[in-house]
Order: sequence, then structure tokens, then C-alpha cells
Amino acid sequence: MKPYRIVLADDHVLLRQGLKKILEKTADLEVVGEAGNGIELLHLLRKLNSHMVILDISMPNMRGIEALHEIKTIRSDLKILILTMHKDKEYLHHAISAGANGYLLKEDADTELFSAIETVRQGKIYLSPYFTSDLADEWAKIHRGESKPFSEPDQLTTREKQILKLIAEGKSSKEIADLLCISVRTAEHHRANIMNKLNLKKIADLVKYALKKGYV
Repeated sequence: MKPYRIVLADDHVLLRQGLKKILEKTADLEVVGEAGNGIELLHLLRKLNSHMVILDISMPNMRGIEALHEIKTIRSDLKILILTMHKDKEYLHHAISAGANGYLLKEDADTELFSAIETVRQGKIYLSPYFTSDLADEWAKIHRGESKPFSEPDQLTTREKQILKLIAEGKSSKEIADLLCISVRTAEHHRANIMNKLNLKKIADLVKYALKKGYV
């Protein structure tokens, strides 16, 4: 029986190394690649033949949710298990809406990791125990109009969010172009589009927006 091939994406090297050791103790699981950020992950997935990505939400250059959209474009069949510290239901909602097959909290990983992998592997949706107790009630309240729905993602594209994050980090158009392998002109065009979409006039306002949205 061929092993089930997994790619790990998390900016913490020690966490990736620990996960790899744990996973490869199981005979039918194999870690075939590791990435420290979203852009690196996308490059990796174009080269590797894998079944699943275990993906963190908080990563540099391209965050997990943004990477998720891109992954599904590259490999719609690939299973995605989010492994995160974020307990906010908005993160969960956006992850599942973007195509994630599972959402596992890092605090539950010691007892739930293999269960989460197996559930997703079988084509089902996995949620950490932290959510399962009250999530159904929460969504029922939303349906009945007793609670506000989760906020929708903003109107920026994945690429625009990526560039906005880099702008907020103080990167110049040339630096952004080099990082994303695009022309300076394209980077500046994206910058102008972002400002027009958000109706903002100053870079300082862009930075404030990025901070508010949690891009930085």
C-alpha cells in the first residue's frame, strides 16, 4: 500500500519537525514537503504529488486563507487540514468557505491529529472539539435571525491582499515585484487598484486597514 503523502506548511520550523516525526511513525503516512510561507507552499505543490496539506493560518508573505484559494485553483482534489491557534469562529467560517476540509486547533493536536487526518482523508469535514459543542447552535441562531452572520471577507482579491500585506510591512514596489516575481509596473497597478477599491488616498490609511483586518 502506497503511503498517504502530506505537505506541512507552517512558519515555525520546530513545529514542522515535530509534526513530521509524529506523522512518520505511522507506516502509511509520509511527509513529502515542508513550506514556511504561502508562496513557498504554492511553488512546492506545483512540483509534488501529494494528497494533503496541513496548513497554518498565520504565515508570512501569504496567509493560510489566501493560500487556500490559490491551492484549490492549482489542485482542487487536494485535502486541506487547517492547523491553527485561532479559536475565532470567523477564521473557521472563512477557512471552510474557502475550501478547507478540516480545522484543528493546535491545543487539540496532541490527541486529535490522527483523527483529524483520517476524517479528512475519508472525505468528511473535521472540526476541533472546541467548536463542535456550540457551533451547531450558533449557526441555528444565525439562520433564525437571532445572531449576526459571520462577517464576509473584504472585496480584495487574494493577490491584492498579498500585496497589501507587503505594503503594510513597508515594502517598496520594487521589493514587492521581486518577492512575487512580477514587474514593478504590475505591483504599482495592484497598489492603485487596492486604494481605489478601498477608497483610500494615503499609504498610511492602507497600513491602518491592513492592521484592522489582521493582515500584519
